[in-house]
Parts: sequence; structure tokens; C-alpha cells
Amino acid sequence: MARLKTGVLISGSGTNLQALLDHAADPDFPAEIVAVISNRPRAPGLKRAAAARVAARVIDHTEFSDREGFDAALNAALIEAGCEFLCLAGFMRVLSRRFVEAWRNRLVNIHPSLLPSFRGLNAQAQAIAAGVRIAGCTVHFVRAETDSGPIIVQGAVPVLDGDNAQTLAERILAVEHQIYPMALRMIAEGRVRVEGDRVRILGSDSSPDRALIAPCDGGRP
Repeated sequence: MARLKTGVLISGSGTNLQALLDHAADPDFPAEIVAVISNRPRAPGLKRAAAARVAARVIDHTEFSDREGFDAALNAALIEAGCEFLCLAGFMRVLSRRFVEAWRNRLVNIHPSLLPSFRGLNAQAQAIAAGVRIAGCTVHFVRAETDSGPIIVQGAVPVLDGDNAQTLAERILAVEHQIYPMALRMIAEGRVRVEGDRVRILGSDSSPDRALIAPCDGGRP
């Protein structure tokens, strides 16, 4: 079976990109990373792509006068690279409605909260401020509204006494690195179906625990 040709969009360090690259390095993984694109020329994640011998390029958003022009250039580059599917991995740009609709149900994101709670920036600080006892991360299909769309997989971690936004972020990030490759695998295997605003996971192991990771050690590295 042909592997799902996947592009990854980044803006920063690329640790979730690395998790995807590590899994895709296995020939038995059902998706391959064929392109990495950053909107920031100095994003450290570009070095991760180069080390994995994956084609990487920069499309600097500051060189465009509007969001639509940037998104058009981005879309053209992804098509040129042969991408069939797209993962956002710390991509710090809001994509236009036209772009999101063009990639509808072929575009996923990972967000450091248990959506629909704590959308937007500084989700970990929002969780601390709200006093929640459980936080986490979510892989979801992207819709035009920020941090919305059908949920595929979530990972939960405890909020510990004495946590601050940084310590909680580190604990959540360790779980992000588990659930993003898991979600991409299930999608590439054809086991993820979008039904309205919800996702259905097909297969004999489609029980709810396949869509939730809750490490007993709190997701510590």
C-alpha cells in the first residue's frame, strides 16, 4: 500500500515535527513526510528536516502583503511537493478560510489543551489560571475557526501542585509526541472518518482508549 504523502508546516523548534519524522523513518509506518515548510527563515525545525533528508523550504510570511497571497504560495508549494495530507506542528499563522477549505479533512493540528477548553495562545497558562486538575493536548481536523474541528486523539496529564505554565507545558509536550504520530497513523491507515463534527475511528481496536492517552506517570519524559 502506498504511504500517505504528508507535508508539515512549522514556525519554531519542531519537536512535534521530530516525533513525526522519527515514526515516518520506519518503512512500515503508513505515512511519509515529503515536505517541511516554515514561515520563519531561522526556525530550528528546518535543521531537523535536513537531518532526516526531507525537503524543506521557507515561505516567509513577511514578504507578502496579505494572508491570501501567503496562503496561495504555501498551497502551490505543497501541491508541487506532492502532498496529499498536511500536519500543523507549531505553525504560528492563522490560515485563511479558502486554504482551510481547500484542505478540508486533509489538514490536522495539535493544540496543548483538551479542546474545546482553552483555545488560542498560552493554553497552559489558561489551564493553570482556571485551576483545572487535568490538562492535556488534542489532535484535531482544522476548521476556519481557531482551534476548532473534529477531535481525533487527546492526551491527558495531571496538573500538579506547584505547576506553572512552563512545567505543565513540558509535561503536555511529552504526550503530544505520542499522540500526533498515533493520529497520523490511524488516518493513513484509513481508519478515521469524519461524521459531521465528530470523528469515528474504525477497526477492532476502535474503543475509546485508542483516542485517549493518559500516562500513569503524568507524561514525564
